[in-house]
Amino acid sequence: MSHEKYQSLIQTLHDCMEACNHCYNACLQENDVKMMAECIRLDRECADFCGYLEQALGRGTPFAEELASVCARICEACGNECKKHDHEHCQKCAEACFTCADACKGIA
Repeated sequence: MSHEKYQSLIQTLHDCMEACNHCYNACLQENDVKMMAECIRLDRECADFCGYLEQALGRGTPFAEELASVCARICEACGNECKKHDHEHCQKCAEACFTCADACKGIA
């Protein structure tokens, strides 16, 4: 039942996780990796939490609202950091993060 109820959010979480993982890997290839350190850190944090929430919703967690609230905050932080960088991967990641944050707020 929960799985069907949250199917749209589960897909959004998965898309955000993939965008963050791509951004993380691409940031590691940039010339000034040190400048990308906070972006890399938040990409990992966001990907990990989105992946966790995706799994938790799939198994019917009773903490959906609370976890979604935390996830929204993490996604916003990651999106705000990524949008500071002109790299295409960062801009796409920011967009995915803001979409995910809005979706999470919808159930939080």
